[in-house]
Amino acid sequence: MAKRSSKDADDDVAAPLPRENPDLVGQGAAERVLLDAWLSGRLPHAWLIAGRPGVGKATLAYRFARFVLREGAGPRDAGLFGATAPDNLTTAADDPVFRRIASGGHADLLTIERQYDERRGRLRTEISVDQIRGIAAFMHLTAAEGGWRVVIVDALDALNHNAANALLKVLEEPPANALLLLIAHAPGAALATIRSRCRLLRLAPLDDTTLDGLLRRLRPELDGAARASLVGLAEGSAGRALDLIERGGLEVYRDMLALFRGAPRLDMDALYQLSERLARASGQEAYECFTDLYGWWLARLIRAGAKGAPISEAVAGEGAIGAALVERAGLDRLVEVWENSTHLFARADSLNLDRKQVVLNAFLALDRDSRR
Repeated sequence: MAKRSSKDADDDVAAPLPRENPDLVGQGAAERVLLDAWLSGRLPHAWLIAGRPGVGKATLAYRFARFVLREGAGPRDAGLFGATAPDNLTTAADDPVFRRIASGGHADLLTIERQYDERRGRLRTEISVDQIRGIAAFMHLTAAEGGWRVVIVDALDALNHNAANALLKVLEEPPANALLLLIAHAPGAALATIRSRCRLLRLAPLDDTTLDGLLRRLRPELDGAARASLVGLAEGSAGRALDLIERGGLEVYRDMLALFRGAPRLDMDALYQLSERLARASGQEAYECFTDLYGWWLARLIRAGAKGAPISEAVAGEGAIGAALVERAGLDRLVEVWENSTHLFARADSLNLDRKQVVLNAFLALDRDSRR
């Protein structure tokens, strides 16, 4: 599930941080795999928990960490009739282990994640090698509160080359009763030697019914149409759906589609209004949504067009908009626009380019072609 920023901490319907979240939805099969491995008494020392962002990987990792640290040195004796054997990984929110992990104060849990850059006012882009080197020393300490030491790395995708090599050394010589939970959005990009030393656990995207129910609970103010659109845009990721809500992504998506409706010929007044809104200081999050959704929509349109199929609709009428754009601009041109816009957005982020001009250029790439 999506992580919550500090500004949302008092919002009683915001999604809780993974370390604070007592609930895991839609991932019962993955939970059962971990529980069975624990009950077998032959728990792999390292797990690669993989799946697209926002499907519950971090929530599951903390859920399993709580379970292992609460259970102690090993699986409990099930007794003559097996009455004491746990049948899930649930730890009550009022349990001392739960509270210590939620507050970041459990001595036997180490979390490795991107650190906050005070100078730039944002999270760093990478997990450093020094952070990873600290894992080995931690895992070889005597457990303070139970039989296990647990490390969560969130996420493997953020490790630079040196950090990845340092992690490999940890995996090569794991101590007893030490558990390493690696979260990965794109496990195929990790070093093959890291993957080979971990048990892979893939989390599936959430089904539409589960995601709709989650939005009903966390965002009761949304009407049915908005929820349906968010479910379509999220593609099984609760984190993506909640992120779109917080950043105004649904409104941006509708405005973007309205412009695509006339492309390659564009409504220039509407384009300037959108670009000016996204260029304001208050529009940073909406701008980030735009750069994500623009490329995502074009990529979907290109894939569907190559198959001669319509795109699935998150917003009513977008199938017709997409079909008309493919007919007018052609797939080759759309591929070129997608490639150029992807490069443009990356450069804009690294070079701090003017956001208004970035938005204008993304759409004018289509409009210019119509005037050749």
